[in-house]
Amino acid sequence: MNQTPRSSRLHIALFGSRNAGKSSVINAITGQEAALVSPVKGTTTDPVYKAMELLPVGPVVFIDTAGLDDVGELGELRKRKTMEVLNKTDVGMILIDSCQGVTDYDRSIYQLMKKKAIPIVGVLNKTDIQPVDREYVKKLEDEFEVPFVAISALTGENIPALKKKLIQSIPEEDDKFKMMGNLIAPGEMAVLVTPIDKAAPKGRLILPQQQTIRDILEMDAIAIVTKEHELKETLDKLKQKPAVVITDSQAFLKVAADTPREVPLTSFSILLARSKGKLEELVRGAAAIETLRHDDTILVSEACTHHRQADDIGRVKIPRWLRQATAKKLNFEYTTGTQFQEDLSSYALIVHCGACMLNRRAMVYRIQQAMEAGVPIVNYGVLIAAVQGILPRAIEPFPLAAMAWEEALKKGS
Repeated sequence: MNQTPRSSRLHIALFGSRNAGKSSVINAITGQEAALVSPVKGTTTDPVYKAMELLPVGPVVFIDTAGLDDVGELGELRKRKTMEVLNKTDVGMILIDSCQGVTDYDRSIYQLMKKKAIPIVGVLNKTDIQPVDREYVKKLEDEFEVPFVAISALTGENIPALKKKLIQSIPEEDDKFKMMGNLIAPGEMAVLVTPIDKAAPKGRLILPQQQTIRDILEMDAIAIVTKEHELKETLDKLKQKPAVVITDSQAFLKVAADTPREVPLTSFSILLARSKGKLEELVRGAAAIETLRHDDTILVSEACTHHRQADDIGRVKIPRWLRQATAKKLNFEYTTGTQFQEDLSSYALIVHCGACMLNRRAMVYRIQQAMEAGVPIVNYGVLIAAVQGILPRAIEPFPLAAMAWEEALKKGS
């Protein structure tokens, strides 16, 4: 469970004023000294992430944030980091200090979470210093319209009740966001084409490949893994046709040539895009390649940082493919990790990585930012399939995405 990547964990974040005891609450919930505790205001600077298993939910990550009432130039930077956490929060906790009561900062963060439709649990801390009665808790629940739990992080009072309330607030998992979804049934076979990615850690498959294999096994289906040069031989040896062939995007052309036309074909990156949300919007973004003009600027955004290869996909291959596909002089800018431009208006297109290091809410937020700015956005896998001319086949298993592609082409023509 500890090996579950952060992007696959439910994100539970704690917000509140400085010195309200956020770090102490995180430590009390996790049962570990995960966050630094001090009576000095502003001890927490950057968000602190602590992974754990919350039964019966499973793997989660708790996020301890800096106080929203931080001051000064450095305080503004800390608050900006805290606000970034909101865009990846699945469940939020508002922490109120029972000694000082509700602040304007508590109310402001509540409004922000409410606007983003984030499930909220209220936490009233330091009841060992300032006891509260049920009437006061009810008053808070009426004001914020969310459940509240009165606790003492110092003594551990009501921490089990807080965990129970968090579990009750977690949205039920929707199976349609699994990697494989309805592509395969129990007992059927999926052939996975997995070239050895030079950017992957030595001895490991890249994350989308691991997640796909896990999904197939959980669905009581069969995963057959091969490399692109052995695909044809692998298919010839099978007694029955596979339900689907899934390939790494960079081997699309070779795999498409060797996969019989009647066998559905897609890519790990397209599966990942669907599981992260808004595949249809990424497909519309691919159609915008046809409308690029000379001197347009394209933003290439990667959610992780990795060692750059000589033929790096983001810095070398994608710019080359786009210039070849459009025969245009194009300009490229880059962001990595948690960076993502706030002002997207200067870009003609955003090309995003597969987002295996982002949770679903964070990726949906980025796509929404692009949509609100009126800038088309596409991910690596969808773009590669488009410039290689096989996107229509690669999205055939997903009727809504196929419809979005056809509509976008008609609109652009």
